[in-house]
Amino acid sequence: MQDPSALYRFETDTTIDPASARASVLLVALGGFIDAGRTQQVLTDHLLGSHDHTVLASFDIDQLLDYRGRRPMMTFDRDRYTSYADPSLLLYRMLDKDGHPFLLLSGAEPDYQWERVIEAITGLISILGVELTVSVHGIPMAVPHTRPIGLTAHATNPRLITDHEAVFGAVQVPGSLSSLLELRLGESGRDALGFAVHVPHYLAQAEFADAALAGLAAVAGATGLNLGSDDLAAAAGLNRAEINREIAGSDEVATVVEALERQYDTFMQGRERPSLLATEISELPSADEIGAELEAFLKDVTTDVSRDATEDGTGTSGPTGPDDQPST
Repeated sequence: MQDPSALYRFETDTTIDPASARASVLLVALGGFIDAGRTQQVLTDHLLGSHDHTVLASFDIDQLLDYRGRRPMMTFDRDRYTSYADPSLLLYRMLDKDGHPFLLLSGAEPDYQWERVIEAITGLISILGVELTVSVHGIPMAVPHTRPIGLTAHATNPRLITDHEAVFGAVQVPGSLSSLLELRLGESGRDALGFAVHVPHYLAQAEFADAALAGLAAVAGATGLNLGSDDLAAAAGLNRAEINREIAGSDEVATVVEALERQYDTFMQGRERPSLLATEISELPSADEIGAELEAFLKDVTTDVSRDATEDGTGTSGPTGPDDQPST
C-alpha cells in the first residue's frame, strides 16, 4: 500500500495549528450507496451553515474519484463555460454552540483506494485525538411520515448503543466507505457508531428534513455536543407542511400513507402487549406469557360455554358429581 498520509494535506492558510486542533468527536458524511430523504446531506448542510468552522485538511480527490462515473456539473452560459463544481473531500474543524470542538469529514465518497483512505482517516484520528467516530444516513422503510421516526443504531461496541433495540437480524447490504471505516475501527479497538434513520419509502428520493432532525438528535445524544437544532426544526416544519399538501393532492399516495399508519399502529400495539399473533421473532412472547394467555383464553371459553348452557336450560356444561357421569 502506498503511504496513506500522502492522500491528504493540512491547509497552510488555516489559522489553526494541526497540533492544537485536537477534538474527541469525528462526524463522517461521505454519502455512500444510499441516503434516503437526503438525510445526511441536509444534516451536513445544517452543521456547516450554523456552526463556526474552518477547513483543517483536504484529500487529493483526483486520486480517488471516478469522474466519468459521476460527472461533476459545469455551467455553460451562451458561448462559454463559466463554472465547474469541483468535487472535494474535506476535514473541517468545527465548534458546537458551547464552543466545544469537533471534526466533520465531508465530501464525495471515494471510488478508489478504500483501504488506503481508511488508513489515512485512521491516521488523522490518531493525530487529532479522536475518541469517537459517528455517521448518519437515511434508509427507506415501510413507515409513515406521520409517526415518530425510528432509527437503527450500529456500533463497534454494544455499550455505545445500549439504549437502542435491534431492528434487523443478519442481512447483507452493499458496502460503503463509512461502513468499512466503522468495521476497521472496531477491529483496531476504536469506538465508532452510526445511525440509519428510517425514512418513508415514498419520500426516499425527496428531501425529508425530519429524518435529518432525528439524526441530529441522535448524534447530540451520543456525543454530548450542543448542535443547535432550532433552524433545522423550523426547516423540518416547513418541509412537513409541503409533504402533507402534496399527499393531500393524491388519493393514491394518501391511501398508501393510511395503510402504513394502520400497520405502524398495529405493530406498536403488539410491542406494548406481545401476543400469540406477533409477527416479528423479537416480539414473540415468552413461554410464561404464552401460558398465561392460553389460561386466560380457556377461562373465557369455559365462562362462555357455562353461560350458553344456562341460557338454553341445559344447566351446567359438564358433570358435577358421581350421579352426573354419562352412561356408556
